Amino acid sequence: MWSDRRLLQLFGIEHPILLAPMAGAMDGTLAAAVANAGGLGSLPAAMLDATRLREQVVAFRAAAPGKPINLNFFCHTPPVPNNAREHGWREALKPYYVEFGIDPNAPVPVSNRAPFDEAFCAVVEELAPEVVSFHYGLPEAALVARVKGTGAKIVSSATTVAEAVWLDEHGCDAIIAQGFEAGGHRGMFLSDDLAYQIGTFALVPLLADAVKAPVVAAGGISDARGIVAALALGAAGVQIGSAYLHCPESKIAAPHRALLRSARGRETAVTNVMTGRPARGFINRVMRELGPISPLAPAFPLAGGALAPLGAKAQGQGSGDFSSMWAGQAAGLGKELPAGELTVALANEAQALMRRMAS
Repeated sequence: MWSDRRLLQLFGIEHPILLAPMAGAMDGTLAAAVANAGGLGSLPAAMLDATRLREQVVAFRAAAPGKPINLNFFCHTPPVPNNAREHGWREALKPYYVEFGIDPNAPVPVSNRAPFDEAFCAVVEELAPEVVSFHYGLPEAALVARVKGTGAKIVSSATTVAEAVWLDEHGCDAIIAQGFEAGGHRGMFLSDDLAYQIGTFALVPLLADAVKAPVVAAGGISDARGIVAALALGAAGVQIGSAYLHCPESKIAAPHRALLRSARGRETAVTNVMTGRPARGFINRVMRELGPISPLAPAFPLAGGALAPLGAKAQGQGSGDFSSMWAGQAAGLGKELPAGELTVALANEAQALMRRMAS
């Protein structure tokens, strides 16, 4: 049994294990498997339109009847076009376009990462998810109030104590402590200075002492040892992403999966060259040669548009050299198990470890 039951009661789940919403790497199949095993299934919505989001929620409800679902949205400020900066980025990428035989003057594909807005809010009101989570702070207060009006619990990510206190004061029911080890985009929103980012196992106790809402640890947690450590430091639960990428239900491309299989000891880095915003992933060619942090990269999410043709071409040749392959620092600890089996194994192994430590 779990001694801290705050998240279990808040979300209506059996285990304090949350599936990280990983845009582009998963769909409702993975979310339903985690939910049926007693964790909180999450669906990333930032790369979906309303129709596809409805379809995925309907599929989840059919596959995991009666189980709660978390819909996750970005709430970044849309970028202001900067022709000079975007031209500079195209010029930096031009040698790669020539190398792969792609027209460097072709129109740049439009990024499909959209922030939470009135239209998304209307879909939330229609679908009535049990949990709605945000990345990059919270949307405007009126939209938050509408989401709360559906009965959904509100969650967001904090990467510093200041961000956690801000989220606590603005009505979050739970706060994700996203440590610097975490894969994917940094949820930072009060500062864009990476020097202020904190590791998970320093961040968790700081947040637990600073806020009233329960804290969920995220980053560097891929096995039972990480779960137990996070709970010992004051977390009410954990959010796990990279470990679930190993599962057959994940939708990652072959180069990404190959790197996961050899991930023990393989380096990841925080980079802005893939999308324009800091995110942790496996180091690839474009990160090595143009970054990992480049002042040339346009604002999020514009950097990814010009990379898309290169990513598609390279993946066709079996390479992830121009694709985002997000992973946390503990990705190598994951196991290739079906997502439901992995969730149960993590819960059982964590409880067994806690019993051994208590005896």
